[in-house]
Amino acid sequence: MTDLPTPSTKKPVPGQLTFTAPRRGKPPKHLADFDEAGRKEAVEALGHKGFRAKQLSTHYFEHFVADPEQMTDLPAAGRAELVETMLPTLLTSVRTLNADEGRTVKQVWRLFDGALVESVLMRYPGRVTMCISSQAGCGMNCPFCATGQEGLTRNLTTAEIVEQVVAGARMLREDALAGGDDESRAEPLRVSNVVFMGMGEALANYRQAINAIHRLVDPAPAGLGMSARHVTMSTVGLVPAIDKLAKEGIPVTLALSLHAPDDELRNELVPINTRWTVDEALDAAYRYYEATGRRVSIEYALIKDMNDHAWRADLLGEKLRARGKGWVHVNPIPLNPTPGSKWTASRKGVEQQFVERLRAHGIPTTVRDTRGSDIDGACGQLAASTA
Repeated sequence: MTDLPTPSTKKPVPGQLTFTAPRRGKPPKHLADFDEAGRKEAVEALGHKGFRAKQLSTHYFEHFVADPEQMTDLPAAGRAELVETMLPTLLTSVRTLNADEGRTVKQVWRLFDGALVESVLMRYPGRVTMCISSQAGCGMNCPFCATGQEGLTRNLTTAEIVEQVVAGARMLREDALAGGDDESRAEPLRVSNVVFMGMGEALANYRQAINAIHRLVDPAPAGLGMSARHVTMSTVGLVPAIDKLAKEGIPVTLALSLHAPDDELRNELVPINTRWTVDEALDAAYRYYEATGRRVSIEYALIKDMNDHAWRADLLGEKLRARGKGWVHVNPIPLNPTPGSKWTASRKGVEQQFVERLRAHGIPTTVRDTRGSDIDGACGQLAASTA
């Protein structure tokens, strides 16, 4: 096989937003791209009985199998061709990095066109969380985020998003994630939580992200059978898309990446704020809570001497409390350093004061764990490096 080209994307100028992904060739269609009816049609178009689609779905979504040799319930004649067509290889691992004594694993994947994306698998007591990418690169151009500084290469397809989770599930089946005690290992590990906090703004790739969520939460073998409540959709604040998501009827958790409570600073830190202001984003988040009953998370990267002032904590607390009680939870995140960045994390004392100020306003606040920072696998560090 010849080496695939590595797509290059011109880095955006400061403040530039990219909503439309560059036009590129599309990867081959995969089982996970289709709903149940579509899978049946695709299988029948290949000359097979429609019920073979459910058999393939069972192998893929329940057993995480893509090897035709293991699919003995399919007829030997034509089996390899059917599997190759319906389950083409979409992700090729080019680098694996381990941190936290093996409890955190970052994978760099090469896609069919050479584009690179990353996913991170993290084991905690009682759960396994996977952080996945929805785009190669990102068009939101936040200056403190390595992904945003790379620009947008392209949107991922539904199957490319889902394949990251299935690949994580296979790793767990192979016992490739450390941690846990003998009692916890008695039960097979599974990916229990998925967060759309990897590369990309998922709501800018709306339809593929929503389709992927359906594949994650639909009961097996239609999907992976995860709980929608254990899926988190992160966004910088695309207000129309937040309102659209609220009407989907899928009670995923919404995480709003705010990073500043005032428009003047947020215009600089999160350029989307020049389209939809802090108050407009918070109003949309509150509408999401009203529609779904799901408490919203506010993500706030604490940057030394930039957004960590006590008055900004007070302003944030006031704005959140003004919209009601019990609807929101704030996750301050110590800024994860990126190469060449002029910014760094807040001092611990400043961080603690910021938390205490928010709590004084009655806002539940928990400092986010920064797992994987030493392998550039933490929030804001994913830049799909193979170096």
